[in-house]
Order: sequence, then structure tokens, then C-alpha cells
Amino acid sequence: MIMKMVLPTTTSCGVASILCLITFALMQLFKTQLGSSKGMTLLGGFLGSQVFVFGLTAMNNFENLILGRNFQSKLFPEVIICLLVSMVASGMVHRVCVTTCFLFSIVALYYINKISTSRQSAISQAAVKSKGKKTN
Repeated sequence: MIMKMVLPTTTSCGVASILCLITFALMQLFKTQLGSSKGMTLLGGFLGSQVFVFGLTAMNNFENLILGRNFQSKLFPEVIICLLVSMVASGMVHRVCVTTCFLFSIVALYYINKISTSRQSAISQAAVKSKGKKTN
């Protein structure tokens, strides 16, 4: 079974970039509310982790456009840069948001890696099955 992407790479890059900027802008717009209570600082950290996810998606799609379809993000520099940017964005809201952003981002990265690995294994299995079929 070959999985199809919902959006083309160029569109996904644009959408992820816009969502990253919108999330960052909303965090800055509501920074006093996000720093007002414990629950809101957790929400601020979660929004920071969304900045991480959107930023990583945008960066990876951009690199796929420039460097080729099979390029994969690595821990350094892509993941580290996006993590630092999201933590700085969270730090502009509240210092506790930095910690929660880091924790939420690590969990998000685990699931992104898990989805990516399962998708790549499904594609490679489909390629092996298609090579095994003989054409007459």
C-alpha cells in the first residue's frame, strides 16, 4: 500500500511556514494571558512546540525542494535549530514555557519520527513487492 501525501511539497512548505508565523504571532499577542497562570504557561509551552513542528515541517519541505526528494532532516542542524527557535519563542512569553516547550517538542519529535519510519517502511515494502512481480 503506497500512501499519498495530502499536500504537494511546495504547498506544504508554504502552509507550514504560515502556520509557524501565525502561532508565533499569537503567542506574542497573548503573552500576558499565557504567563498569567500555571495552566496557561503549559498552553504557552504547547504552542511553542507547535512552532517547532511547523518550523521543522517547513524547513524539511524546503530542503526537499532544493536538495531533492529523498533528503531527510537530521538531528543537527535542522532539529536543533527548530528546537532552539521554538524555545526562544516560548521564552519571550514566560520562562516556564521554555521547559514545557522542550518537553512537548521532544514528545512531538518522537511521534514524527515514528510516523516517518512507518511511512518509509511501507514505501520500501511496496517497492520490494513491485520488483518481485514478473511482467509478461
